[in-house]
Amino acid sequence: MKLNSKRLFIVVVLVALLGAGSYYVTGMFSSEASPVAPGQEGSEQVDTVELSDDELMKKFEKALSTIEGQYVEEVDRKQLIEGAISGMVEELGDPFSDYMDQETANEFVESLGSEFQGIGAEVSMINGKVTIVSPFRDSPAEQAGLQANDRIIEIDGENIEGLTVNEAVLKIRGEKGTTVRLTIERDGSTELLEVPVERDTIPIETVRTETFEQDGQTIGLLEITSFSEDTAINFKDQLSQLEADGIDALLIDVRGNPGGYLNAVEQIGDELIPEGKAIVQTEDRAGDRTGYSSQLEGTKDYPIIGLIDERSASASEILAAALKESGGYDLVGNTTFGKGTVQQTVDLGDGSDLKLTMMRWLTPDGNSINEEGVTPTIEENQPEYFFSTAVSVEDDPITFDSLGEQVKNAQLILKGLDFEPGREDGYFDQQTVDAVKAFQESVDIEATGEINQETATALQERIVEEIRKSDNDVQLQKAIELAVEQSNQ
Repeated sequence: MKLNSKRLFIVVVLVALLGAGSYYVTGMFSSEASPVAPGQEGSEQVDTVELSDDELMKKFEKALSTIEGQYVEEVDRKQLIEGAISGMVEELGDPFSDYMDQETANEFVESLGSEFQGIGAEVSMINGKVTIVSPFRDSPAEQAGLQANDRIIEIDGENIEGLTVNEAVLKIRGEKGTTVRLTIERDGSTELLEVPVERDTIPIETVRTETFEQDGQTIGLLEITSFSEDTAINFKDQLSQLEADGIDALLIDVRGNPGGYLNAVEQIGDELIPEGKAIVQTEDRAGDRTGYSSQLEGTKDYPIIGLIDERSASASEILAAALKESGGYDLVGNTTFGKGTVQQTVDLGDGSDLKLTMMRWLTPDGNSINEEGVTPTIEENQPEYFFSTAVSVEDDPITFDSLGEQVKNAQLILKGLDFEPGREDGYFDQQTVDAVKAFQESVDIEATGEINQETATALQERIVEEIRKSDNDVQLQKAIELAVEQSNQ
């Protein structure tokens, strides 16, 4: 059976994307399998055969027609082609390149729109495991305690080994109000963590504004949660309003920002980076570089400080690096995620897309941050309870003399709420019982000293409230302090 010319064209284009030139394969080709005589395994030197592009495509066509015509069961040509494309992308070994069928491509576009339903986290395939790059700020994923670099092992009790990242995402997403149970592998944890997350509508409100009055100074805050279609426009509008209100300094917060559109961060850079200074450089496979410089007229007449953390990825790292290297502005927080590549989406003509890494991005000074991240000028760590995981309770409550990660989670939260458990090693001793009782009394729950679902939910609600209080945000408070100091200079 001959390969349809349009389908052949698609495959040729995809092969070209993987690299021009000849390919080398080993082995002899014949229409029938040739058994090896006993005792002769490995006794012959197999010649290396060089194939031209045309010969390689004929090989592909022959494999396809053989499978279609002779495989023991009926096969679907469309699924074979889809599998071949997926296989080519997987062969790249790039966690950020992906083939998206029609359904997944629609989900991807939706995630960059105004809202979607799910848990609110960016995931990627890293070292063969579906890994959380960053939970969105204020999302169900963040409230449940999911963290950057958490590796998802199971979804609703089903092992996901072998699934693509897109297949995993489709299982995680779902209707608002439903719950998905994720089994998580986390560095530093001796056990797998069971994390239930209630799905919700995730609004893509990408720019938030707040002001702080301190020591007679007005400090403006612009928080960017992701770089979507309208982010740059909203940023410009809200920055103009802050400037009209007479701010003395500006904070740019990209903590927990998983990235997004490159052009959005370039446009935002035009509002902040001094005139003519580089915002970002891109480098193609040949090593050729293209730079984008700020179009801002002049320089801002107030200090600017960036806020970053280990969940800041991709486009947020571009902005952070530009603030640091071209703006000479301080960055407060922790070293960022370290995603230094740029993906572009290619429409394959039937509603499916190829998301492919086509460039590396470099900082204004020409530095690559891939797997390294952008380092802050001022390292500042959040309190430990900021990274607590929601306590997961099965049918039976967690009681005295229990041992494990769920007890450890509860102890960390109790300590963050100033109910001292006495220890944080995961053993449910008498002092932990007393701390649980004290907490239960504070929220009008029967003081049993045991952690049932009601108590676990209350613990998580209270710790999220504490995390959301700006006074408890050590990084933010440091940035405000620095902004006041610099605005007075």
